[in-house]
Amino acid sequence: MRKRTATFGERKRIIYTPERWNILREKRRRAIEIMEKLKNYSIPSLVYGSVARGDATAQSDVDIFVTRRTPSYLIEVALDGLNVIHRKIVQATPNYAIKGEIALENNTSITFPLVNFKSREIEFYNFGGALGLNGLLADERVAGVDKRLMLILPTADGHEEVPIIDIDDVELAKILKTGLEIIEERKRVLEKRRETGRTGVFLNVAVPEDESFESFLEKLARRNPVLRKRLAEQ
Repeated sequence: MRKRTATFGERKRIIYTPERWNILREKRRRAIEIMEKLKNYSIPSLVYGSVARGDATAQSDVDIFVTRRTPSYLIEVALDGLNVIHRKIVQATPNYAIKGEIALENNTSITFPLVNFKSREIEFYNFGGALGLNGLLADERVAGVDKRLMLILPTADGHEEVPIIDIDDVELAKILKTGLEIIEERKRVLEKRRETGRTGVFLNVAVPEDESFESFLEKLARRNPVLRKRLAEQ
């Protein structure tokens, strides 16, 4: 049985050990390496989650998101020379954007939109904490909500954790720089994950090595009316 995500906790202050600071620096170096490769091809990106917030552990992934719809071949050219673990097309729900995902070694993944994003879908990344390349280079850290529904607030010696049920939604939206709609939506999704240990994924399909993300998506859409409708909206 899959282990359930931790339930709401209490407010607490976490002080990092030197080892944990070293882990964060290594994760951020990895993010900078990838984001600079993308920047060399004028591809904007951000790192999101624990690496942006600063509460990364040895098990944390380095999650990078390309913020502008970009031909997949250009992204793959930018990443040339890196060891690719898998290439996938993913979609969280039928109403969410379709994305490409390239997984690299060292727990690193790059996702990018294959369709135009709605504004609230971009805000998803701010909810969990997101940082651009310049922010990383300046050693900034940002607030964000983790999968336990705890708000992570960076401090000079670590971070503070606050259950988001203790924070008014309007105040939380100001802290995270998001709209109220994304606050309510992410609460619903993460509360479901907290209760069941997982949330559903509408689409998660490997892309053949000899095909581009776009051409394979078109093939999938011919057999899937939901995908076909989403593509027709572009």
